[in-house]
Amino acid sequence: MNKVILSLLLSFGMLNLAVAAQGNAESGKAKSAMCAACHGADGNSLVPMYPKLAGQSANYIAKQLADFKKGASSAGKEGRNNPIMGGMVMALSEQDMADLGAYFASQTRTATTDVSNDVAHNLYLGGDTERNITACVACHGQKGQGMPAAGFPSLASQNAEYIKIQLTTFRSGQRANDNNAMMRNVAAELTDDEIMKLAQHIAAMK
Repeated sequence: MNKVILSLLLSFGMLNLAVAAQGNAESGKAKSAMCAACHGADGNSLVPMYPKLAGQSANYIAKQLADFKKGASSAGKEGRNNPIMGGMVMALSEQDMADLGAYFASQTRTATTDVSNDVAHNLYLGGDTERNITACVACHGQKGQGMPAAGFPSLASQNAEYIKIQLTTFRSGQRANDNNAMMRNVAAELTDDEIMKLAQHIAAMK
């Protein structure tokens, strides 16, 4: 592949090279018992502050697990720092992460009861050029289905509280494992009200 093209693809998150191992859903199911308390046995968390993993891209899940491990091992200087997840992932191998990703990806995400709204609808589809806010649809798709091959996660029917927390931590810089600070740059321009409404709108997507 041409080096220039490869560089561009990497820069814009169009290649997800985080996971080399091939995941096995059955093995992942057996390993997922430790995840059930927070994320649900089938990946549909009933705790609003935790994400639903069901239906998420296998590679995205495995990458986040790897980032949590990197965050824990580097004392938060790299990866994604989270005290709870850091402790959970330290013993996981690359194969374990791939298997867990494959299992949760094979599950069906349940719908939410959240309601959409015009403010978030317009931001999601059109962004805000005056504030350099890229439209969410560009990476996460019109219906929030994400772009697995590019490493962009599925958002539809995700817990609104979890989305709100992630946008807030991207805005503060507390979460910094996004490619080229894409999410941090977008979230930095969002108000608290916009974050709340976006979270509710995305949760209501099916």
